[in-house]
Amino acid sequence: MDFIRRRVINNLGLKLLSLAIAVLLWMAIAREPMAEVAITVPIEFHNVPDNLELSSETIPQVQVRARGPAGAIHSLGTSEVHAMIDLNGANPEEKTFDLDPRRNVRVPRDIEIVQVIPSQVRIGFDKRATKKVDVRPRVVGASAPGFRMQDVKVDPSTVTIAGPQKRVDSIESVVTDPVDASGVMGSATFNTHVYVSDPLVRVASPTVVHVTVVTNSNPR
Repeated sequence: MDFIRRRVINNLGLKLLSLAIAVLLWMAIAREPMAEVAITVPIEFHNVPDNLELSSETIPQVQVRARGPAGAIHSLGTSEVHAMIDLNGANPEEKTFDLDPRRNVRVPRDIEIVQVIPSQVRIGFDKRATKKVDVRPRVVGASAPGFRMQDVKVDPSTVTIAGPQKRVDSIESVVTDPVDASGVMGSATFNTHVYVSDPLVRVASPTVVHVTVVTNSNPR
């Protein structure tokens, strides 16, 4: 009897109130109409090997059709829908991945995944590579009246790029952002960024270089 008194009778009013609230909530959810929505989200890559790079220019997206109580569906945002591919053990090659609604998509509780479109994606991979390439300065603008451009220097003259091996191997140089040398008399140094045109290749270091423009006066 003491056990029953402690476990059941003690705070009986609060327990009955909690039970009533839970029943009412369940009844409200049970009566709520079901709804369906389609949400487009990018694919998340998990467990990417350290020596591997994506060689596909377009990062694939998928459309996730989700179904659930209308209130939950109407408040469902893209940040709550995660389409994932596990790249553990991936190799430098093209590979097709299945997108299973139960294994590859995470959504909040009470939400059901009806369909993932497309159900498969093909993604290319390559070995990660680095390479030192020349920096080519891009100078625009006319020199000051009576002066002509004598020299253009870049410091450092090379930078390191990184990315998929085949794409890195095809690049011999990078360019700077335009440097406006209008009105330079003598010399002037500009800090500017370097740019690589391939979207899958990045400038690893440094990303900013110093371009020095040297002019001298035209002899009369």
